[in-house]
Amino acid sequence: MIDRLNMALRRLPSWPLYILGAVPAIAWFRLALLNRLGADPVRALEHEYGLIALQLLIAALCITPLREIVGLNLLRFRRAIGQLAFVYALLHFIVWLWLDRQFDWPRIVEDLLKRPYIIVGFAALLLLLPLALTSTDSAIRRLGGVRWRRLHRLAYPATLLAGLHFIWLVKAWPAEPLLYGAGIVLLLAWRAVRSRRKGARRAMPQKFRANEKKLS
Repeated sequence: MIDRLNMALRRLPSWPLYILGAVPAIAWFRLALLNRLGADPVRALEHEYGLIALQLLIAALCITPLREIVGLNLLRFRRAIGQLAFVYALLHFIVWLWLDRQFDWPRIVEDLLKRPYIIVGFAALLLLLPLALTSTDSAIRRLGGVRWRRLHRLAYPATLLAGLHFIWLVKAWPAEPLLYGAGIVLLLAWRAVRSRRKGARRAMPQKFRANEKKLS
């Protein structure tokens, strides 16, 4: 069943994902223009864009565990998901900067000093920027596979900071932000364990070779 699904997925191009990913952005913006997002449509739009960015970051982190645990291979779609996550994070920031704070720089500085979660969110966006700029085949060739993979490990702290930003932003303790936070921690813990096991496997042959040299 999984093999058939993977074969079907391999036939699908990734470009329709960008079109599908743009639909919520347009739909939420339209609702804001029509004043259908409640008493504060700007804040609602800002929240929705940020939430979609976080959901996409978590979805990108899920791709490797799905392949290794379940056998479902969605790797060809990870680039599109990651790029869409950056776009939504950028839209979230633009709505806050332009529509919410209206480029009122003294007020923005005051917000940064009084609300540290804004700095945390901005740090997450800055970490995502080089990933978005290097999410092309030409960037992989230019940087080389090893350096490119090292750079794209910034996705892990970026997602962690994005989750912290969301939890910190919600001043109460409802279930939703806690579930997102728990999901991020579990995914990062799984990756840490996987990385440690891979390191141990690589080290084992070296130990065996060292023992053989001693015996000879």
